[in-house]
Amino acid sequence: MKRILSLVLACAMLLSLTAVAGAEDVTLRMAVGYNNANTGLAFSADIAGEGITLADGITYHTGDLKPTWVQMEKVLSEITGNNVIIDGSSYQGNSDSKEFDYWKEQLDKVDMVFGPSATINAYGETGSLVNLAEYADKIPNVIAYFDQNPIVRLSITANTDTGAFYFAPYFDGVNDIEKMPLMRVDYLQKLLDGEGEFTAEACKDTAAPVYQPFMPTSGKIEIETPNADGTAVITLTKDYDAYGNIVAKMNEVGSMSGVEAVNMLREYIDKTYGGYYGTTRSNLFCGFDACWDADEMVALLRCVVANPQSLNGTDSIQGLFSREENKMARRPDVYRLGGLLFGVRGYESRQDYLYVNPDGELVDGRQTAIAYAAAARMHDMALEGLISQDFMTKAETSSTKNYLPNDLGFMSYDYNQTQTILNTSLQEGEKYMAIMVPVSHWFDGTNEEGVYMRFTESWRSVKNGNAWAISKAGVAGDEAKLNALLALINYAYSEEGQILMSYGPDAFIKTNADGSYETFNFNGKEMPVVADGTLQNLWDLANGNYTNFARRYLGSTLSFIKSQAFEYQCTHEVGKEGAAKISAAIALGTIKHPELAVTENGWYTSVPTTLPHYTTETDDLNALSDLAAQFSNDFNLFDDIVVNGLPDGLTAEEQAAKAENDWFGYEYTELKNDAWTRLLDYYTASK
Repeated sequence: MKRILSLVLACAMLLSLTAVAGAEDVTLRMAVGYNNANTGLAFSADIAGEGITLADGITYHTGDLKPTWVQMEKVLSEITGNNVIIDGSSYQGNSDSKEFDYWKEQLDKVDMVFGPSATINAYGETGSLVNLAEYADKIPNVIAYFDQNPIVRLSITANTDTGAFYFAPYFDGVNDIEKMPLMRVDYLQKLLDGEGEFTAEACKDTAAPVYQPFMPTSGKIEIETPNADGTAVITLTKDYDAYGNIVAKMNEVGSMSGVEAVNMLREYIDKTYGGYYGTTRSNLFCGFDACWDADEMVALLRCVVANPQSLNGTDSIQGLFSREENKMARRPDVYRLGGLLFGVRGYESRQDYLYVNPDGELVDGRQTAIAYAAAARMHDMALEGLISQDFMTKAETSSTKNYLPNDLGFMSYDYNQTQTILNTSLQEGEKYMAIMVPVSHWFDGTNEEGVYMRFTESWRSVKNGNAWAISKAGVAGDEAKLNALLALINYAYSEEGQILMSYGPDAFIKTNADGSYETFNFNGKEMPVVADGTLQNLWDLANGNYTNFARRYLGSTLSFIKSQAFEYQCTHEVGKEGAAKISAAIALGTIKHPELAVTENGWYTSVPTTLPHYTTETDDLNALSDLAAQFSNDFNLFDDIVVNGLPDGLTAEEQAAKAENDWFGYEYTELKNDAWTRLLDYYTASK
């Protein structure tokens, strides 16, 4: 892979962008970035300081364009034949919603602006933004991507009568798993592995049991799983007749010593799986052939919190925790894990809490009893002390930055790359690693009894923010400016453009003697290797956090398509180890997930990030504030149920009915399905 001038020139011919003689200056006023002043197109004072030298050998100062956008100026000038100047000074450094709110009444002062995708589409329908569908011939790379990924096209369609769309979609990775369970597997191994019984000089007693079994208490179920080295699919049997359900057995005993709890779990694993895992019982959770479920996790957490002296040498350890336990942006990861554990759809939807049922209709997870029952089960776990006390009290100072290096936390649900970096603060032999997605009972419509399988709703598709759109007033009467912006969007979706928008310019990529990229195989495709100097910058400037480094220093991964190939190379070796097991399971089909297509069984169709609502529908949806208020950035009922239990003594069924009737959920779902039906009709007609 290398940047070849002929390809760029071919792109220029394809776009039919005619340069005027003499190459005029074309300035693009860009009110775009990511979410603050440090993540714009140009260096902020906080980042550049008195000057910062990067791996390309160039020293950058406050106000200078970041390397990605210096290169983009060159590319656009080559394509258009004009002297393209990218002006990033219009960006106010706000979140996407605040940024668009700032500019929406003065769009004549900017050429490209960004905002939430639904807002951009709604505003585009007022005539204020350029309808990109009218320029399909000038963005062929984008159109080709839509053809390959139908849900992407449906996710951005603003009007099914005209096919209008007003923004280039943003992908923080695409068609891949997003979040995954993370665990201190060295603790796991200490408890479960080895010959004979577990012993300890000191332990605590488990709490009085509250949580009740979710999985069967008798009979057998068969699970398809990767084999021990992840190369083929095998079938493992959970034989509940051999020992019984581990939670039920523990509950019969009641409170017990931590040592007794561990030995019960060891015996359960040996008998339930017919000795399959041998003395490496930890592989039930962290192997390629992991087959764990909610009840087994609860039993494990009981063992963990009752054995702190054996695990961290103190008298306390937290079981399940979230990254920042006082921030609403992170706390929902606890109930989202509950979705994986208890077979709940909608917790990790691409839009609100919506999912498609087997009949192809949209369902709102907030109006399903199973969603409230799952959160209530998480509350039962909390009552046993299995969820972090800091989570329960919303402690101001708690975070994984403290839990992991201080050996205080066991398990979370989060992003692999950014969180397994914390292994750098652990000691030799300690591992904080992604583990396999759990087995649960899912109702995917294949039979009335449901199916025991692995499924994740945390699947990368179009993001619902950072949508970049062209201001109609900004480019009015200036064809050269409009063409340059269209060329920018089109180039970002080319193979070369995707590399630039992920890696930055060539100077940050390792090359061979002939100038071609040095590559490695990533998910079946050859992708560039990051230069050594870039990795040095990454650790020196951003402590190994890829996204922070890319956005703050390179100016990449701000929008368009972010390849995970760069991020993967920046992942800690322990992070790669866990991710490899999950990737193998996905490749073998033993972890199922939504598809970026309209599937025959609607249950597997990924919900579009936005829907094409009429203005009247949008007004009606905005008026349904009761439902939104219960699941906002300030208060989330599912999160609250984990802490406090179901409100007002209601059952899960009664709470679901309240959301449907008292909070006008029925009307919400009707409006969403009306738009979804039109979108499906549009899709069928356009095939």
